[in-house]
Amino acid sequence: MVGTNGAGAARKRGVLSRLYTGTGAFDVVGHRKTWYISFGVLVLVCVLSIAIRGFNLGIDFTGGSQFQMPAAGAAGTITTQQVEEVFRSSVGEEPASTQSAGAGGSATILVRSEPLNPAQIASFKDAVFQQLQPLDASGQPSEQVISDSAVSGTWGGEITRQALIALAVFLVLVTIFLAFYFERAMAVAALVALVHDVVVTAGIYSLIGFEVTPSTVIGLLTILGFSLYDTVVVFDKVKENTRGLLNLTRRTYGEQANLAVNQTLMRSINTSLIAVLPVIGLMVVGVGLLGVGTLADLALVQLVGIIAGALSSLLLATPLLVDLKMRDPRFRKQAERVAARRARAAAAQSGDTGDEDLDTADDEALARELLRERAMAAAASAPDRARPGRPQGKAGQSRAGQNRAASGRPSGKRRR
Repeated sequence: MVGTNGAGAARKRGVLSRLYTGTGAFDVVGHRKTWYISFGVLVLVCVLSIAIRGFNLGIDFTGGSQFQMPAAGAAGTITTQQVEEVFRSSVGEEPASTQSAGAGGSATILVRSEPLNPAQIASFKDAVFQQLQPLDASGQPSEQVISDSAVSGTWGGEITRQALIALAVFLVLVTIFLAFYFERAMAVAALVALVHDVVVTAGIYSLIGFEVTPSTVIGLLTILGFSLYDTVVVFDKVKENTRGLLNLTRRTYGEQANLAVNQTLMRSINTSLIAVLPVIGLMVVGVGLLGVGTLADLALVQLVGIIAGALSSLLLATPLLVDLKMRDPRFRKQAERVAARRARAAAAQSGDTGDEDLDTADDEALARELLRERAMAAAASAPDRARPGRPQGKAGQSRAGQNRAASGRPSGKRRR
């Protein structure tokens, strides 16, 4: 039993060590078919739910009736649960939402429902006054403090239309930015990940039946920036790792991209965790303590979007980028050279060369490539320290200094 526990602890330490060091131990890109199938099934389920079940639209989109009253009653503070019970008993339906706003003497309760006829409105107001007796400014029970109004669905439709315009503009600008800063393949992969995040978030709302409000639409737009940020971080590391790759034979494009995912994996997990914690706090405080439904709509869409965005950046965008790049004949030929070099190295280790022209200096060539790869990575991450107007040679020496070094003369003054 002790040996089993020790082995389990050692494996756990090994996984955490690989996670923190980011040495490429997790083969994310190699299992891309599994990710494609998983994401494809999830997107298909979400699309079918949106097409068949649709959305549970709030009254801001469909229109309805709204009631507002003070939270102070003759018998004490009026709660949202009490108002919901009065609504069900007097109208015979469930309210769309019941929430409290404000604090202290200015606290109010807001009730929204489907469109009600004048008889239902009068019945509800009369029941609230008889059972809860809300107080007016002078502290006396009054039915006049219970106000009602009709909510039009035009405002929600306008919010949705503006949100769709903002989404289209955002996608266009993102495409232009990624195409110029990175390359076309990265722009395509990032856009696919963004579309995935939007479809999955909307589909989960449709599946579970969360009410869609203008806050939901606004929250959906906020998660796109988070998803894009995570994708750009990974792609920037991919760009750094694959600089000059076509002249090297140590790793393929897919292996370098997988290394980039591992190197940014811990950062992505930490960023997502830090982003999720305030959202959970918003749900607990806003819903559990304050009972504000608007905060619940905003928090739920952000929670779903952050998780979907982190997963798509790591498990979908980068593997898709690798498949797009491997359609380029140059990268396919480079991968073939990598495979050929590894085959020669394996044959040399086994002693079964079977080829008189075997490159016996393969290890030396690989070492030179490793040094060249490290130099490229250092050049990509370090600023140019050369002074303007003065040519620089190796190791930052001036041309005159190199000439003196080549001729063997000292660089100081000549001794008399």
